Amino acid sequence: MAQDESTTDDDAVLGEGSASQDGTPAGVPEGGRPAGAPESGTQAEALAGDTPASSHLPPAPQELDDLQVLKALAQPRRQQMLQHLTLHGPATSATLARALGLNTGATSYHLRELARYGFVEETPGPGHGRERWWRMIPGDRRFPPRSRQSAETRLVMDELNHHAYAADLELFARLQQETDADDAGEWADAFPYSRGTMRLTVAELREFFEEYIALLNRYKRPEADTPPGARTVLTRFLAFPTPVTDEAADNRKGPQTP
Repeated sequence: MAQDESTTDDDAVLGEGSASQDGTPAGVPEGGRPAGAPESGTQAEALAGDTPASSHLPPAPQELDDLQVLKALAQPRRQQMLQHLTLHGPATSATLARALGLNTGATSYHLRELARYGFVEETPGPGHGRERWWRMIPGDRRFPPRSRQSAETRLVMDELNHHAYAADLELFARLQQETDADDAGEWADAFPYSRGTMRLTVAELREFFEEYIALLNRYKRPEADTPPGARTVLTRFLAFPTPVTDEAADNRKGPQTP
């Protein structure tokens, strides 16, 4: 039985009045047809990945710097709904309610709020009934760099990242278990993984990141151009500098006069 839940503003929008400390995509799932979206920006993530079928040009980056938009996006139930739309494609509020153990009133409310901020939109569904189908809106949406975030924005971003990272790890573990089955076939080996280090300046790191985004966009294509046997592949990018030790800080200052 779907659990009943309130859909008041305080419940639906993270941080109205106070933001949780247990600080996301991260990861806001992407949209369009199911497809993995890049995470982008210095402190950012791309939400909707697929380039529209009418154009092969990558979408222009859009910075999400409005605190109310970030609060609306960081709401945990909306994160779950966005992930479901990413993995399974367009859905109705009833479909999302069954999948997530919510009631349709709650999912309908959250969908309207996501549509209000431009993350989802109505789309034609199968059949001719009165059901309203929703899909993710494609786009390269990025968060402002942490140096330009206010204290309140950082709390919301930490919450957003906390939930997104946790959801990614849970999904990764579940998919690994599923591919352990004997009938997994060639997809049992579809878990490329890499850890590495580089010596970079901040400018070089930004350049590296944009090249990564460009690589992802190069492999994106309309549904009609997708070959048989292809599956949605989720990608996540994370890079961070090593902690600065006391010795390293002294070396950066140069030789010290006795």
